[in-house]
Amino acid sequence: MEWVLAETLLAQSRDPRVLLGTLCRGEASAERVETLRFLLQRLEDEGARGGGDALSEAAREVAAEYLVPLLRGLRARPAGAPDPEPGRQARGRVLRAAGAALRSCARLARGPPLAAALAEEALRDLLPAGPTPGLEGGAEAAVEVLAAVGPCLRPREDGPLLERVAQAALVLALAGDGEAAALAAGRLLPALGRGGAVALRAVWGGMVAPSAPDRVGLRLQVLSALAERLLPEPSAHETGPDARCSSRFWRTVQAGLAHAEDALTRKRARYLLQRAVEVSAERGVGCTCRPQEANGPSLFWWSEKKKDELLKFWENYILIMETLEGNQIHVIKPVLPKLNNLFEYAVSEENACWLFHPSWHMCIYKRMFESENKILTKEGVIHFLELYETKVLPFSPEFSEFIIGPLMDALSESSLYSRSPGQLIGSGSPLGLKLQKFLVTYISLLPEEIKSSFLLQFIQKMTSRHWCAVPILFLSKALASVPRCKALGLEGLLALRDVLQCTMITHQILLRGAAQCYLLQTAMNLVDVEKVSLSDISAFLMSLRQEESLGRGTSLWTELCDWLRVNESCFGQSSTGSFFGLHETSSLNAYVKNLVQEYIKTPAWETGEKYSMPDWFDAKLVALMVLLAVDVEGMKNQYSEKRRTQNVLRIFLDPLLDALMKFGTNAYMPLLKTDRCLQLLLKLLHTCLLKGSSTQDDEVLTLLQNCVMSTTESISEFILRRLTMNELSSVSDLDRCHLYLSVLVELTCLHLKVGWKSGNPIWRVLSPLKNASIRHLQDTDDGQVATFPPQEPTLEKQIQRVVSMAALATVCEATDQKPELQLDSLDAGPVERFLASLQLNQTLQKPHPEEQSSFLEESSSSQGWGKIVAQYVHDQWVCLSFLLKKYHTFIPASEGELLEPVLPAVQMPGRTLQSALDALTILPSDQILPVFCCMKILVPKLLASSESLCIEAFDMAWKIISSLSNTQLIFWSNLKAFVQFVFDTKVLTIAAKIKGQAYFKIKEIMYKMIEMSAIKTGVFNTLISYCCQSWMVPASSVSQGSLSSANNYSELVLEACIFGTVFRRDQRLIQDVQTFIENLGPDCAANVVIENTKREDYYVRVCAVKFLCLLDGSNMSHKLFMEDLAIKLLDKEEVVSKSRTRYYVNSQQHRVKNRIWQILLVLFPSFDQNFLTRIIDKIFQAGFINSQASIKYYIEWIIILILHKFPQFLPKFWDCFSYGEENLKTSICTFLSVLSHLDIITQNIPEKKLTLKQALAAVLQWCFHPNFSVRLYALVALKKIWTVCKTGHIEEFGALTSVVESSLNQVENMHGVGNAKKNWQRIQDHFFFATFHPLKDYCLERPECFDIFVKESFSNLSVKSTFLFSFPAGTIFYILPRLSGLVEDEWIAIDKFTRFTDIPLDADFQWYLSPTQLRELTPGDWAQQDIGSNSGEADARPEWADVQKKLTPWKTSVPDLDLELIFPGRAAKLGKSVSRLIVVASLIDKPTNLGGLCRTCEVFGASALVVASLQYVNDRQFQHLSVSAEQWLPLVEVKPAQLTDYLQQKKSEGYTAIGAEQTARSVGLPQYCFPEKSLLLLGNEREGIPANLIQQLDVCVEIPQQGIIRSLNVHVSGALLIWEYTRQQLLRQGDPPPSPCLF
Repeated sequence: MEWVLAETLLAQSRDPRVLLGTLCRGEASAERVETLRFLLQRLEDEGARGGGDALSEAAREVAAEYLVPLLRGLRARPAGAPDPEPGRQARGRVLRAAGAALRSCARLARGPPLAAALAEEALRDLLPAGPTPGLEGGAEAAVEVLAAVGPCLRPREDGPLLERVAQAALVLALAGDGEAAALAAGRLLPALGRGGAVALRAVWGGMVAPSAPDRVGLRLQVLSALAERLLPEPSAHETGPDARCSSRFWRTVQAGLAHAEDALTRKRARYLLQRAVEVSAERGVGCTCRPQEANGPSLFWWSEKKKDELLKFWENYILIMETLEGNQIHVIKPVLPKLNNLFEYAVSEENACWLFHPSWHMCIYKRMFESENKILTKEGVIHFLELYETKVLPFSPEFSEFIIGPLMDALSESSLYSRSPGQLIGSGSPLGLKLQKFLVTYISLLPEEIKSSFLLQFIQKMTSRHWCAVPILFLSKALASVPRCKALGLEGLLALRDVLQCTMITHQILLRGAAQCYLLQTAMNLVDVEKVSLSDISAFLMSLRQEESLGRGTSLWTELCDWLRVNESCFGQSSTGSFFGLHETSSLNAYVKNLVQEYIKTPAWETGEKYSMPDWFDAKLVALMVLLAVDVEGMKNQYSEKRRTQNVLRIFLDPLLDALMKFGTNAYMPLLKTDRCLQLLLKLLHTCLLKGSSTQDDEVLTLLQNCVMSTTESISEFILRRLTMNELSSVSDLDRCHLYLSVLVELTCLHLKVGWKSGNPIWRVLSPLKNASIRHLQDTDDGQVATFPPQEPTLEKQIQRVVSMAALATVCEATDQKPELQLDSLDAGPVERFLASLQLNQTLQKPHPEEQSSFLEESSSSQGWGKIVAQYVHDQWVCLSFLLKKYHTFIPASEGELLEPVLPAVQMPGRTLQSALDALTILPSDQILPVFCCMKILVPKLLASSESLCIEAFDMAWKIISSLSNTQLIFWSNLKAFVQFVFDTKVLTIAAKIKGQAYFKIKEIMYKMIEMSAIKTGVFNTLISYCCQSWMVPASSVSQGSLSSANNYSELVLEACIFGTVFRRDQRLIQDVQTFIENLGPDCAANVVIENTKREDYYVRVCAVKFLCLLDGSNMSHKLFMEDLAIKLLDKEEVVSKSRTRYYVNSQQHRVKNRIWQILLVLFPSFDQNFLTRIIDKIFQAGFINSQASIKYYIEWIIILILHKFPQFLPKFWDCFSYGEENLKTSICTFLSVLSHLDIITQNIPEKKLTLKQALAAVLQWCFHPNFSVRLYALVALKKIWTVCKTGHIEEFGALTSVVESSLNQVENMHGVGNAKKNWQRIQDHFFFATFHPLKDYCLERPECFDIFVKESFSNLSVKSTFLFSFPAGTIFYILPRLSGLVEDEWIAIDKFTRFTDIPLDADFQWYLSPTQLRELTPGDWAQQDIGSNSGEADARPEWADVQKKLTPWKTSVPDLDLELIFPGRAAKLGKSVSRLIVVASLIDKPTNLGGLCRTCEVFGASALVVASLQYVNDRQFQHLSVSAEQWLPLVEVKPAQLTDYLQQKKSEGYTAIGAEQTARSVGLPQYCFPEKSLLLLGNEREGIPANLIQQLDVCVEIPQQGIIRSLNVHVSGALLIWEYTRQQLLRQGDPPPSPCLF
């Protein structure tokens, strides 16, 4: 078309200069400038047609007077001025046409001066000072000029200019993502590259220079544009730099391949790689590119001898990288075996070396690790961890760097450690186990000189980020599994200590403790003891929390002792100094002896008595090392005399014992020394306690206790003096007071343990301490009252008052907890009168103003005066709690009858409770426990008379508890105390009796606690456990009122029976890992030292079930409670069934219904005939409801048991078959399944003939049902019933016999291998029909008991004597849920029942699994999924025969530089080629069709898609079908009303208007030849193309069809026409059709 236009113009005038002058006049429209370009190109092709110098001069004039000013005007746009899309497109079109015309002018001018001059001017515009200030767009115009004249520059004469242009262009291309940068990369640099080697070398020199990682995308953009020159084909005439030999080039390509965020960058990298491989194959010449570092394997190499292997390697490599772009695991997984092949190609087994640099493989894994699809990430990590299971790879530094970098970054994602489908809870994370195996294997293969540095970097990487609990646990476990080697020195030990600090941030205590255990094992396995000292080891051990990991008596403690014993003489000297400045020694005993001596020694810097109490760190360290050394000594002397161990302990403790013995006599002993001695004493006693075993045989503990007891008198006298002689007078002394009282409590417990004797030194201290404290408090109160005006208290007086109250509280607590100490009678003495008259909640005034400075100086050791006052008030309530417990029988129900109370706090409970409410408002949350204890005693006394006050107490206490839900440390203790006073049995009974507001308030709080449990696991556990324990009665009790309070709060038991939330995935992961750790048992020390709180949700149901098992069916009160609960459960089931909430497998509704029927089975033995008559209709009605399989099994089971025990209900059962077919369509299978166990049902029926006949009549009608599943169930039931008939020799059924026999023979002799025969066999093998026994799986484990069970049929035996002593928890709560496909959260194993000891059962009670083969089945044994015979074969194949292959939809050549249409920015960078096909879809109004068309147009390179509104792009359905194609395809908005004008416009531009429509003159698609410039109009989905628009079309094309349906979907029709256009254009161009792609 362009050639015809130019020829026509030249034919009109013989002088081309006239034509040029004519075209240069008038408005510079795009059409005019393009026409000028056509004419100049034609003149250039014909050699100017005789124009000579005149034509050259004319070309110069056109360039200087028209084109250059035109370009300057185009770029003169004010900065910030709007640049609308149409204007920008038109300006770009003029720019390109003017640039191409300028190139022709430079060539016609027959001399370089014009090209050089234009290049110099444009180059100045590209420099920072060149563009006009305040104007934009200059760079774009300059790039067009340089791209036009650059090829005209002479390499020799204009060499410096070419280099400057090339350098400027490269700088611009790498500067950013603007339009000028894209033009520089896509147009200017390729043009310069074609111009000669000078410019190419300049560009290449800048490309191979080092650059920042964030420039990878820009560099790949430039490299892609220059690919034809940097990776030339064999036919290329000029030779330039070969990119294949540049390591910098390959590193850039690799960085692009692994780029996680930018898909376009990855596409360019794959394009360059593929071109390099194709060029190498075509050239057939070997090449090698070594990495810059050392002499590692080649980054790229080619050998003609290895051509086939190399092509196969790179084909698989590019296929994998292409496939990873899809992020679809079902597409990617079949390709992963090819990754194994890459390793086979890349490794030489003969030479044990890498043939290809391993960084290529790492690019694949990095892409997988950084995928948005976490399933793909997990697949990639597992594949990487499995590398060494089947192959041995040579060592590579990059491999190690990859492990420490991207692999560990990927391993930080917690979700990767989830269980695989089908794995049981607690079986361990597959990824965690593979990580452990991989790390052990990899480290064992590392060279010895590399192993230390790798492990150090690995551990340091663990400290470089905040890890979640699960990843840090499995990483630590993997490290602990590494075989022992001397790999880590002091730096590694310090790194491990830093990792320990990282574990402390998690709230999962068990996981945190387990991680600490593994990190200690890592230290013992990997630390080179010769490079660390005992001081270093001590410091590391102090980083552990002993209460979470390193407990004495655990396997970890024993392992540590053995490690110290083996390496005792090998430890090195400390290079940084040791604790307390002692001389370092490698002997453990000498080190510990010096440690104790230096610890006890008084520091030289101690002066005076006013200083803070020393930190506890040193005492913990010394106590830990002393006990470790003693136990190490015990290991040495296991088979020799044990006196050696005792002597060693005495040697260690002699300095301490000597100092303690002098406490009572040496009044001038330095205070710091006494503090340290008492701290060490406490830590020794606490650390020495064995964890998880009896302390009776612990000789170390016995010896330590004896040593301490020998010093009791001296210590107690010292404490008594310090506490009673006004020696504690500063704020720092309060910490000291706490120390003294803690020691006193420990000594009291110790003496009580060995036996309380008369004249005990502790008693000689407790009584004087109590009396002195009361006397001091009384004197202080009297002194304040006696002075007038009252004097402001001094700091010393206030501190002494706080000390006295703390001492009194300690004595009261010790007396309350140890009955042996309660020697006083119930007569109210001075002490009791004083406590009863305390001014509760009395606050302490701040000290005298002149003493404020001293108080502030000591504030660092205290926590402020407010906390001191809070502790004082707390101690008041501790004393009052002791008093109320002692005199609780004296508390009156009202206060009116007492005129002169002897004990006001006891005898005026209303005032005391009001004071308790006041205390809750002033005390911090960690000090309210004694207030709750007092309220527990007071509320039952006042509930009847002062209900409103008690309700206020409930409200205020609940408000405090709910505010503490996120405070882990104090929440649980406060919650327990709250439950004990609000849900006290007396409170519940009184509230239910009066049925006032308190009753409803308690229920309101109950439901709020259940609601809180959904957020904070364990709250409901505390409530139900306490209530059930308080409601428990001995088995022998037959009291009718024993469950009175439980009857009024049966909703609590109901909610407990069905409790359990659906956890989020992360919560489920935490529970799985915790179960895994728990299953390790004592092997993990954390299980021993950390108490199992049993806060999991399933323990709520376990508690409820165990409580129900304690109830006696022969007790009327118990029986009524269970019947009421059963009715409530059935009502709840009905409500859930009618709920509109979405109901699906393992949903909350499914789980609740499942739990309801489980509890009904538990309660069933207590049901008699009368009660069943009330509920039987509800049970049968439940069978009609469309429920999940697990629920149906329970319903069928309980119906079978009912009919077996009470055959009287059989008529009601037969009535169920009489409902209309519509009601039975989905439920008849339930009742047919019941009939399949007719042999069990008829056991208690003497005359079975009638029952069997009724069963046959009921079943036969369903054997011919059109629904295949119904027929299968009916035939199974028929076969079972007929077997019973034959066994009982009952054959007199007349005509039924032939029908039954023929039906069974037909199904048994079914021919073929179709699904019908397979499903018939599967349903017979179904566990419910083949293995499940409704009686054996329900009742007793012992066969003799089963015989009794069958014989008595529940009739004459009490519930307690049969059922409850052997309960089928395993079948109901574990086996059936597992076989039914319920999620593992619903499986409650027997060990969880036995582990829950809060509700003790009788010794004869047994939890058991089914004695039948039911427990041996797996879900796969019965699952009726239609699986083919070859299922699983595909996954087992080593490599798939064929896989999906996603192709890069672009040409392998450089993008066309002279495209007519403007593309979006990203499409321009991509450089994809397009056709001249415009698809008009303005008549289409469905987003799905438009989205599909958009994708089709983009795939086949249509120039534009016209739609009625651009708003369709934002539609979700559109985006779902287009898969981002709209970002790469120009979209034009043309309203349907504007289509006539639009068609006329395009026809005037040379387009042929084609309609996809069936008309009288339409042409068949196979016969039509599409013009290059085609416009395809598609019709509306329903109405097609309107008649008025058909008149505007040049032609209509129809698609031939062979079927009956009249038309195709509009998207399908459009796709067929677009492809046919593309195919014809490709054939015209001589190119083969593109590789097939999937629509």
